[in-house]
Amino acid sequence: MTENYNSEEIKRPSLALGLTEGIRAMMELGCYVPYRIFNHLDEKESGDGHPVLILPGFMASDFSTIPLRSYIHKLGYKVYGWGEGRNFALTDYIEMLTQKVNRIYQKHGEPITIIGWSLGGIYARQLGKYNPEIVRQIIVMGSPFKGIYQANNAKWMYELLKKSKIVSDDVDQELIEDIPLPANVPTTAIFTKEDGVVPWELCLEEEDQWHQNIQVRGSHLGLGVNPFVLQIVANRLLFDKSNWEYFVTSNLIEDIFVKAHAEKTMI
Repeated sequence: MTENYNSEEIKRPSLALGLTEGIRAMMELGCYVPYRIFNHLDEKESGDGHPVLILPGFMASDFSTIPLRSYIHKLGYKVYGWGEGRNFALTDYIEMLTQKVNRIYQKHGEPITIIGWSLGGIYARQLGKYNPEIVRQIIVMGSPFKGIYQANNAKWMYELLKKSKIVSDDVDQELIEDIPLPANVPTTAIFTKEDGVVPWELCLEEEDQWHQNIQVRGSHLGLGVNPFVLQIVANRLLFDKSNWEYFVTSNLIEDIFVKAHAEKTMI
């Protein structure tokens, strides 16, 4: 079952987690390199070539997703970055990304997987809601879609955007209210309880036959290079709306570092 939390009980990540984010992310990057070298993919895991769009987090750019995009490209998929420089959290991005998704779909003629990291995951979910017919599935990593500006959780992010004049007080209230709602496409929400940037409780979907939460061990800033996240992404990319099922761990090491339901839910 999905864990439920009262927003008033949710607090910001601890100072210790926040201060160690960079160090822990560097350790995960150090694991990424040998993982790429020694991880030999079975033939059955080769990608089918469908397009994958990857969106960076707040104030990040395509540079931050280079390792993830490289990995997915090697799996055999057609990978796209978002191509807009840094992510400044502009509401105009949704329209821009909708146009981009439509262009990619027209080019390849098949639905697109969208992967979003942190704030990028919030955009990914909205794209799935607005374009369900051309979105194959969504994968989000450490995305606090349950509370963009509620007190005692992610309000610091919203206030930072307002002070930076990146969003205004008249930001679309309908959009804000829609963000926590699920997209009508298969969605995998990857989160870590050691997240030092956003409260992990805000990164959880309401689980059903098309929505699953998967917990990994690691930092927020290291999600894009975390070997266990990469394994989950590689597995998820094999599925579409016709055969989507829950991710399940397959070995003892995954059982230690990844928490996912043992039950497989078929469509």
